[in-house]
Amino acid sequence: METPVESTRERLLNVAEQRFGEGGYEGTSLRAITVAAAANIAAVNYHFGSKEALLRAAVSRAMAPVNTERRRRLDQLEASGRPTQEQLIRAFIEPGLELVMRRGERGAVVARFIGRIAFDPSQRIRELYAAESDPIEKRYLAALQAALPHATPEAVGFGYVNMLGLLALHQSQALSRPSGIAPGVTVAEDPGRLAEDLIAFLVAAFDRGLRP
Repeated sequence: METPVESTRERLLNVAEQRFGEGGYEGTSLRAITVAAAANIAAVNYHFGSKEALLRAAVSRAMAPVNTERRRRLDQLEASGRPTQEQLIRAFIEPGLELVMRRGERGAVVARFIGRIAFDPSQRIRELYAAESDPIEKRYLAALQAALPHATPEAVGFGYVNMLGLLALHQSQALSRPSGIAPGVTVAEDPGRLAEDLIAFLVAAFDRGLRP
């Protein structure tokens, strides 16, 4: 049975994910979070210590299943031989989009939160996100370089940053039609279809766009 202390902590984390995902770190006040979570500033200080520490805990919780699944897939690919760029891209993209498929409504909240924080205007906040994601992302970057020996490290890095950006775009939009898209242009809203479209696009970009 969940204790009241655990309940308060989880409420704060859940509301933080939603509010930070909608308004960003600077645009979200700690008071707005505590009011929505039916808590108070003292509860934040008790469980986390500060607003930034609350964000750090929310990022850690949100990224943990993604990092775990990406690590598992990469370990499996490397154990079976030299993975192709398509295998690596799929192993990286799918766990991020599966947030929505596996978690229902909360999945969209978490995906939007991750996408927003990953590209927050504040360098400090981006660094906080990177601390949770860098270890496994560096492994994927190295594996992509090995799978693309014809491309320079700078070119692979360029492609990799753009892969992160596209994934974050769809996460921040909660896998729905991006605002401002041209009339008549459609984007797949089904996470499975979106994953296949995004993977195919990225494979072509890496394969053709990074050739010397």
